[in-house]
Amino acid sequence: MTNSMTKARATEFGAAWNSGDPDLVASFFAEDGVYHASVGPDRLGRTFVGRAQVREGVAAFFARFPGGKFENLVATVAGDLGTFEWDFVATDASGSRTSTAGCDLLHFRGDQVVLKNAFRKQRG
Repeated sequence: MTNSMTKARATEFGAAWNSGDPDLVASFFAEDGVYHASVGPDRLGRTFVGRAQVREGVAAFFARFPGGKFENLVATVAGDLGTFEWDFVATDASGSRTSTAGCDLLHFRGDQVVLKNAFRKQRG
């Protein structure tokens, strides 16, 4: 594979999470890509394996947070590894605006995402 992940493509991947389009987000993943959501029953949150399951996980995320947006995205790429830092802004069930800081650890194969492991700060 001659393509490699660039900061510009990683930033496009980050922006895709604001599109509301699970197909667009999933298109950045390798066929065998893995997405560990920041919440779920497993140690690493809910895990989605393979592009089809990743698409389902992204669709569930969009359904849970309609209109939610990632702001202040900072993408870093260092070879086959990368990170996102972000603030996720959404409206909660009571109608109040919430903002949560978080980050993602990313692994790439060529210009595709093979792992996205999401983490967030929990207020409390």
